[in-house]
Amino acid sequence: MDKSFRYTVLSSTQNATFKSVMKLRDRRDREKRRLTVLEGYRELTRAQEYGMELVECFFAPEMFLGENEFTVLKSLADAGVRVYQVPPFMLEKMAYRDRPEGLIATAKMLRHTLDDLPVVENGLYLVAEAVEKPGNLGSMLRSADAAGVDGMIICDKTTDIYNPNVIRASTGALFAVPLAEATTDETFAWLRKHNIKILSATPHTDNIYTDVDLTTSVAIAVGTEQTGLTERWMTECDLPVVIPMLGQIDSLNVATATTILLYEAARQRNWKMHGKR
Repeated sequence: MDKSFRYTVLSSTQNATFKSVMKLRDRRDREKRRLTVLEGYRELTRAQEYGMELVECFFAPEMFLGENEFTVLKSLADAGVRVYQVPPFMLEKMAYRDRPEGLIATAKMLRHTLDDLPVVENGLYLVAEAVEKPGNLGSMLRSADAAGVDGMIICDKTTDIYNPNVIRASTGALFAVPLAEATTDETFAWLRKHNIKILSATPHTDNIYTDVDLTTSVAIAVGTEQTGLTERWMTECDLPVVIPMLGQIDSLNVATATTILLYEAARQRNWKMHGKR
């Protein structure tokens, strides 16, 4: 093992540093301390790449999947991050994954406001209203990144975007997608100010989503898992659309519906720019 970086060995679950990390499982503790937990080589490197400040890093070399982890550890130690080696059983207790990869870090949460969002000509935006499940929010971030979304607004949040399960489900897309957290009123005001049309999916329209022009500035709005968008998003939207359902079930998982709508927008934009479907 390359030991050319400074680290401290921890071996007891009674250690105050270990207990401090375990407390971050509680949302209230995360928000009070403005800290979250990152897990695995990909999450740590992407978080660094996109400007998150890592505070502590814990590693169990017996669980590593390769050799690149040591390079990451050295770069963190050189940057002043406190690095700790722990036995596998302690890392497993800190981990959220079923199969931990031997790297866990704490990182300072960033604050995200509407002022942070880029205003792009013919931009594509995503509004997630009160999405509750971390896995769904993470999947939506992943799709937003893949479809080239210019910004995502977490509206009237019920899920902590820095919940480690959101980060895990997003596979690091959380760090790549421009984000804002805002209320419904703030979001409507921002979208109207910048002349961004609002698209809402509803079964109560004849407009099939593939027949609507999604190449201009548009924000795709999606709602909660149980009840969908609230009334204001349905009545004040500019583009009500329906995703046809051919089976017996009358609704899609919110992350699935989001992906369908985002990729239709990406398909139309690719066709307009390059003449390719």
